[in-house]
Amino acid sequence: MIAENTQTQMRKGILEYCILSIISRGEIYASDIISELKKAELLVVEGTLYPLLTRLKNNGLLSYNWKESTSGPPRKYYQITTLGREVLTKLDVTWKELLFAVEISLKERN
Repeated sequence: MIAENTQTQMRKGILEYCILSIISRGEIYASDIISELKKAELLVVEGTLYPLLTRLKNNGLLSYNWKESTSGPPRKYYQITTLGREVLTKLDVTWKELLFAVEISLKERN
């Protein structure tokens, strides 16, 4: 139970970072974000993704536009903003620092 709670918290902690990274590659539809996260084995459902996208948008890190779809209603496509890129750059540095810290900690343990 303790390990599962820690694993859940670790995944939640990096989810926004991964979402920003995926969107930074170019304009993308929400279901495509979910597909990318599934490839990375970060399983996410729409009920988790949409509130995160809304929060990132409200914080000025993402924007979106509507595009007509040939197979249904218009679709919302997300893109990263200039502020989002700045935040992503800072998160890249933090991720590298955390990775280094974990690698050092694991070496010391063995």
